[in-house]
Amino acid sequence: MINYQKLVEDFSDTDLAACADFWPRAVEQKMLGFTHGYLAQWQQLMAELPQLQSAQLELKAEVRIGTDLELEQQLNPEQVAEFISQLKTLAPWRKGPFSLYGIEIDTEWRSDWKWDRLLEHISALQGRTVIDVGCGNGYHCWRMLGEGAKAVLGIDPTQKFLAQFGVLKRYLGEQLPVHLLPLGIEDMPKLAESEGVDTVFSMGVLYHRKSPIDHLLELKALLKPGGELVLETIVIDGDEQCVLVPQGRYAQMRNIWFLPSAAALALWLRKCGFKDVRIVDIAETSLDEQRATPWMDFHSLTDFLDPQDKSKTLEGHPAPKRAIIIAQL
Repeated sequence: MINYQKLVEDFSDTDLAACADFWPRAVEQKMLGFTHGYLAQWQQLMAELPQLQSAQLELKAEVRIGTDLELEQQLNPEQVAEFISQLKTLAPWRKGPFSLYGIEIDTEWRSDWKWDRLLEHISALQGRTVIDVGCGNGYHCWRMLGEGAKAVLGIDPTQKFLAQFGVLKRYLGEQLPVHLLPLGIEDMPKLAESEGVDTVFSMGVLYHRKSPIDHLLELKALLKPGGELVLETIVIDGDEQCVLVPQGRYAQMRNIWFLPSAAALALWLRKCGFKDVRIVDIAETSLDEQRATPWMDFHSLTDFLDPQDKSKTLEGHPAPKRAIIIAQL
């Protein structure tokens, strides 16, 4: 499922070129820690998926390949129904949306809305090398390529996201310089201070980390001097000293550790050595942006908020509000 040869080729003239031997060893070591057997089933699914062809690929305005007419020309109705069923075996689909030959994968998150909020504020991605930390199934990686990135590496240790990405890459283009490795940021190689990529994204990750400062330093270690960090996370209202540490769950999520104010997070970034730290967007998460769909039919945001007061979570905390912060190294 992982084409290491193509990964090495795409980063061969970058600071990650020296990682050619590291990647397969790191992934093999990570895989030893997985206890369930779903990966083999998903690999079998990949072998059974239909072969489809299209010259129509869109990654800039959306993530789309092919049309429904092309699907009808290549598969009969029974095969189309089977194809949709195969895609739904990979549910829940959380990040997206995607359009595969007219099949609209309506994901839990309207990740395109987040992309629209940040795009005008970041440095142009044309010709840049990028790492997307905690990338999920890689939706934003494809949008980064659509903006002209030279090569994109997403990392996320969740096996199901790797399987979803494998399906998408099969149809969007095996030869495109977008890759996903099932690694956490703690599994990444140690680079020299002068090495790294041009842009690092960390979106929806910080609040899952037990030590947010360590996470910021890990992100910094992936950037080359002059590189840019794009950080997106849940925040609360308040000044530089305001941080919420939920004693139990937050919006029914167990692994939530620190929810700083945007001002506090900007201060943390400056203390970690980042420059030109800018809070470019703060937006409340709406029930239209995160919701259950036929492709993610579990509980979603509306189920995690106080039914009598949607400005609060079920636990009485402030409802999710997300900030985007841009910083330079």
